[in-house]
Order: sequence, then C-alpha cells, then structure tokens
Amino acid sequence: MNALAGVDLKIGAGEFVAVTGASGSGKSSLLNILGCLDRPTRGRYLIEGRDVAEFDDEDASDIRNRRIGFVFQSFHLLPRLTLLENVLLPLRFHRQPPADAPQRAHELLARVGLGERSGHRPSELSGGQQQRAAIARALLLQPALLLADEPTGNLDSKSAADVLDLIGEVHAGGQTVVLVTHDRDLAARAPREVRLHDGKVEHDSAHVRAA
Repeated sequence: MNALAGVDLKIGAGEFVAVTGASGSGKSSLLNILGCLDRPTRGRYLIEGRDVAEFDDEDASDIRNRRIGFVFQSFHLLPRLTLLENVLLPLRFHRQPPADAPQRAHELLARVGLGERSGHRPSELSGGQQQRAAIARALLLQPALLLADEPTGNLDSKSAADVLDLIGEVHAGGQTVVLVTHDRDLAARAPREVRLHDGKVEHDSAHVRAA
C-alpha cells in the first residue's frame, strides 16, 4: 500500500489547515513531503511555484531552513543549552545569519511568555513551556510555512490550549500553518480541515465551502 495515493491538494499562502485522520492514514507522510523531508515517488509537489523534484540536497536543506518552521510532538530541545541558545539553533545551518537574530530570539521568547526564562534549561520547564520555546525556535527565521505535527500530543489540556492559541496568533500574523492532529476537536479550531484515510483525501472542508 502507498503511504499517499492520488492526493490532489493546494494550500494557499496565509491559510491555516488542519490535517486529520486515524493512525496510518498518511498524515505524517504528507507532512514530510510538505516539509521537503521526503520527496514523492510519483506526481509533483510545488512549493512557492518550485518543483521539489528539481531540488538537490542543498536546495532542499536551504528551503527547509529559510522558508519552513517545524514543531513536533517531542520538543527536540537540547538539554545542555539554555532556552535562548535552543531558539538560536537554526542559525547553525544558515549561511548568512541575520544580524538581528539574537534580538529576535529574545523577542520571540517574550512573545511566547518565556522572556524571563531565557537562561533556563529545558529540564527546568513544564512541557507546555518547552513546546512554546520550540515554537519560538521554529519562528526565528520568519518562515513562510509553519508545520506542526501533533504539537499538543504530550501536553495537558491547559498547556495544549495555550499552544493552540499561540499557533492561532502565528497564523493571524500572516504565516501559513499546517497542523497535523488526530484530535477532531483541535482540528475544529482551524478554518480548513483535510481528512485523510488510507493515504487519500477523504474530506476537504475547503471544497465543501466552495460548493
């Protein structure tokens, strides 16, 4: 069975889309393709009008670093680094780091409510705080697209609500957001839902509205 089969999907700039479906439906496979982590074996994926099939490894790495921000269920914060150092990690893979990046990192930590904890290490924070720090890191280089894979899966309900509010603010700021979740209640917070089943699009609420 193909991980994805016959998926025909267009996500416009500035949209907020929730991708839902049961385990094994193809959600993570779709996210990996959208994030240029994997390439489709057939068909085409265009990002900002460019065909990913024409990218070499350096091109794919460059667009992941400059244009896409990733937030995962596991926070992937390095335990020996402070929050500020974790937020600045994307600069290690940037050929021309923005001069204002350290100032922006401080501002992002303040924006997610962690301004006074920039010198703390991840082990000194709650799960919700760590996820907010991970979102700040994903936003450091001002990506056009934010991909969030089950970002509330390891959080209690209050922390999950805070993180979703923050993602909503990111979208309100003009960024495109794709949120992968198995929770339909969380998906309902997005203006558009794409539901997958056995690697195919079973439902797309954009089509329902258009009809």
